[in-house]
Amino acid sequence: MANVTQSDLIPNEKQVLLSLGDLKTTDPITLSKASGLNVEAAMQGAFMLLEKGLVQVSENISETYHLTSEGEGYISVGLPERQVIEKVTEPTSLDDLKEQFGPKLMGIAMGWLRKKGWAQIQDGKLIPGEIPGTGEDEQLLARLKESAEGSETVLGDIQIKVAKELVKRNLIEVSEEKTRTITITEQGEAIFKTGITMEEEVAQLTSDLIRTGEWKQKHLRPYNINAPVQPIYGAKIHPYQRLIDEMRQIFLEMGFTEIKGDIIQSSFWNFDALFQPQDHPAREMQDTFHLDSTSDLPEEFTSSVAAMHEHGGDIASKGWGYKWSADIARMNVLRTHTTAITIKHLADNPEPPVKAFCIDRAYRRETIDPTHTPEFEQLEGVVMDEGMGFADLLGLLMEFYHRMGFDNVRFRPAYFPYTEPSVEPEVYIEGMGWIELGGAGVFRKEVTEPLGIKHPVLAWGLGVSRLAMLRLGLRDLRELYQSDIDWLRKSPVCGD
Repeated sequence: MANVTQSDLIPNEKQVLLSLGDLKTTDPITLSKASGLNVEAAMQGAFMLLEKGLVQVSENISETYHLTSEGEGYISVGLPERQVIEKVTEPTSLDDLKEQFGPKLMGIAMGWLRKKGWAQIQDGKLIPGEIPGTGEDEQLLARLKESAEGSETVLGDIQIKVAKELVKRNLIEVSEEKTRTITITEQGEAIFKTGITMEEEVAQLTSDLIRTGEWKQKHLRPYNINAPVQPIYGAKIHPYQRLIDEMRQIFLEMGFTEIKGDIIQSSFWNFDALFQPQDHPAREMQDTFHLDSTSDLPEEFTSSVAAMHEHGGDIASKGWGYKWSADIARMNVLRTHTTAITIKHLADNPEPPVKAFCIDRAYRRETIDPTHTPEFEQLEGVVMDEGMGFADLLGLLMEFYHRMGFDNVRFRPAYFPYTEPSVEPEVYIEGMGWIELGGAGVFRKEVTEPLGIKHPVLAWGLGVSRLAMLRLGLRDLRELYQSDIDWLRKSPVCGD
């Protein structure tokens, strides 16, 4: 802002500028003490001076890593994979190990043993390698334990990558601290050197001031006739909710029925019914929120699902070739996908036709960053009818994305444990290229046969939040959930 003078400043701005003239550079607390204003008023004055070009305000965000109670618990006994590998010296049955260490600890250990290359799993047995030395994750846990305050702020690039993995495992947590620095500019210095005078300022000319003549001795705040009027924003639905409603309406218009289900699901419906093996990495603690509760198994499907996992049931499949555990299947989780809802709906309605969809929230252990959150929305759908084929699935998804405003859509071959063939739909965004938005396919017979479903099932799970980011032009997923009133006010009504 050019040609700013003292008359353009209100008392709080003058108070802040007087303090900065002596301090030059400071933080909000020191500025508050020097100006005699509370921190909020001092910073408000600083930001107003920032708009006039008289000060600069910079922000710095630092991350501090702390051990969680779970992480501290593992310091003395070792990580699950370390506990197992140091006690297993020869190939050992997984069932024996689950009995020795417990199914939950073994569920965590098996995935990390394979991921770290410490052991292999073959024919239902754990085959250990050489006992490894202390890993980078174990070193970082020990370092946090030994630090004076139980936390660390400065980490190297490699350690930050390790820390992110430990955050996913809920062994450490990260906290952010924002600091601000306020600095006077050359233009601010120039006004300060002219000598700032503090005097009572009248913002409104009242009838009493006019009647008594006191207005002649008062300093009246200048009235800027060129100041823009206060904008008025009409009420509107949250942009993200509006997009969810738009997706819902598209599927309703295409003849689908919307279904709902419980957030808490048994591992049976969340994993086993979808032919995911019980030692699959998706079940590990770093991906799934496990609960200290269980659910009853559906008697009509338990034996057929167990047989499919163990030897392929009565179809031409080998299954997974391990001893299926009912105890693991009973364990409750926060649903990791809404497929748990659609597969149960199919089991309850095995006769065609079925056209159903679900838009709801799913939960996974994810580190919060611009593209991941532990809670996210998913759009799940199924079609079951006679004569349904892969081409019908592609046509249905193509129609949906076209109605959502994406002209260029393609499908890339993919792999999922419970569909075959499988694809990942992608849309083309100018300046960004092809963006993957979910997964889709035809349910394998290993999924449908144990549930008594005799006709083809088309299925898909689409990322709602990623699609919303593209439609709203966002680069950070967290913006969908933050209460940024300025963004909410200025966001245009979708579709208008």
